[in-house]
Amino acid sequence: MARFDVIVVGGGHAGIEAAVAAARLGATVALTLPNPDTIGMMPCNPAIGAPGKSQLVFELHALGGVMAGLADETAIHGRTLNAAKGPAVRSLRVQNERDGYAAAARALVERTEGITILRGEVAALEVDERATGDRTVRGVSFTDGRSCAARSVVLCTGTFLRGVVWYGRQYREAGRQGEPPARHLSSSLVATGHSLMRFKTGTPPRIRSDSVDFDALVVVAADDPPASFTGTPGARVMESPTWLTRTTARTHDAVREHLHLSAMFGGDIEGRGPRYCPSIEDKIVRFSDKDHHLLFVEPDGVDTSEVYLQGFSTSLPPTVQDDIVRTLPGFERAAVQRYAYAVEYDALDPSQLDVTMMSRVLPGLFTAGQVNGTSGYEEAAAQGLVAGVNAARWSTDRERVTVRRDQGYLGVLLDDLVRWGVDEPYRMLTSRNEYRLLHRQDNADERLVGVGHAWGLVDAARVARVESSEARVGREVARLRRVRAGGDTAASILCRPGMEYETLVEVVGAADETLDARERRRVEIEIRYEGYIGRSRDELRRRSGYELLDLRDVAFDRVSSLSSEGRQSLERGRPATLGAAQRLRGVRDSDVAALLIHVKARRDVPRETRVLGGVGGS
Repeated sequence: MARFDVIVVGGGHAGIEAAVAAARLGATVALTLPNPDTIGMMPCNPAIGAPGKSQLVFELHALGGVMAGLADETAIHGRTLNAAKGPAVRSLRVQNERDGYAAAARALVERTEGITILRGEVAALEVDERATGDRTVRGVSFTDGRSCAARSVVLCTGTFLRGVVWYGRQYREAGRQGEPPARHLSSSLVATGHSLMRFKTGTPPRIRSDSVDFDALVVVAADDPPASFTGTPGARVMESPTWLTRTTARTHDAVREHLHLSAMFGGDIEGRGPRYCPSIEDKIVRFSDKDHHLLFVEPDGVDTSEVYLQGFSTSLPPTVQDDIVRTLPGFERAAVQRYAYAVEYDALDPSQLDVTMMSRVLPGLFTAGQVNGTSGYEEAAAQGLVAGVNAARWSTDRERVTVRRDQGYLGVLLDDLVRWGVDEPYRMLTSRNEYRLLHRQDNADERLVGVGHAWGLVDAARVARVESSEARVGREVARLRRVRAGGDTAASILCRPGMEYETLVEVVGAADETLDARERRRVEIEIRYEGYIGRSRDELRRRSGYELLDLRDVAFDRVSSLSSEGRQSLERGRPATLGAAQRLRGVRDSDVAALLIHVKARRDVPRETRVLGGVGGS
């Protein structure tokens, strides 16, 4: 029997991050999947980033993940979304070469020392049953009878658990188009005590680019100069525009006429779909007052013949798709090269996990990505990194680690999943993060490179570069607050509408040291939003003080004003700190407030708060 430290099941975005992170921490890793040619495949839109998602990618890069580098390496178009809005919501989105991304991802996996790629479908989890009644994972078995041993297993199965794809009212078993599902693993999860849900998602049709009238579309230009996730834009990032089209009254009429043929509206699909990525049927039914919906036309690559119709996912039959697509401006003669479909699949209830992505039910089992009820490449990759790091640490009896909610979007993602669970595919949004002004994409390095270094994924040289950059920004902010011109400080002048840093230094003089474009943006943000940032930091400090408040001697049955559900969760979970308490499922914000009042009444908390050290957890 082959033996490894960590087994990663699945080679998508979560699986790649998990396998590479674990291997870089010294673990021997088996990356298992039925077809290694699908490593890094982008089955939906060939793009990385967007509001809430780009922040995750920047944080992944800061922590030592690989998605940012792959995205930059294969980018053919990049644009900053919400550029005219505040820095909290400005978000990079890059268009990628679909085949190029997969090729780069596979090459990265193959050259990472410590990873062995194993072809095969995992059928079941192998479990050790101890005399005490405790259980722990000890490996996996394959459908062909092979077994593989490991102390840690990371499931990154995407949409493959009992997957079914739908074209209209017709279906076939598949994890995605042309690939068989994982038929057996769901049963193994249930047998080991896990609860599953049924979710669905969908993809738009791919259109032959030579059948599209691009002159009838609105061109969406790339950023110039190009932006990037890593600071190094890819060589081809300016090579292709994207375009906009829109639905018409004819489109809406055609969709309504054929709703009875849609698997999602015909009652065939029982799974819940993503609220924030609705199908074209959903859009037209739910937003019936709108006379059109914008659609992005995105190339699959510079040298490919397909374009992707973002915003047009559907489960209508192929023959109907042909007719409806041709109602769009510029698509009157469109030829569909790959038809849209919906996919229905099993997902694990993520409230069964802790914030290290390990199962509370079966120690040694970690899960990441869509199997946890999330939606999106970026969300999957973020979970994969955390799961991979902790799988490696678990395999050598080291303390597991996490990112806290007050540290970044990744912490918000983990906290939301574990604390609340999900009842529909979860997508990261800037609105989910109460600290979004502090957790911007431009300061991810300053926030998290030190964490990545502590984990063992970021070297000391990079930490030094980040610290040096942060010091330069700090010195320039201090200089602009000190220097005056015409009776005003340079900082106050920079706050005037329309004023930019480059214009300001022509008046007050340049800094003694050269700042790059990113550092200049940081200076502008720190000065212009000083008041807002200050208030956010004060609130964060206040909450952080409560995060480690000691609850070990609190009798929860004696705390007044707790909700019944909250009291039950607290008595069952016995959290050691207030931070751990607020992450328990069923504990409301009002329960946290009641606990705080109770502890303050018993101890002189404002002057002498008792806290516990270590990494916060659930």
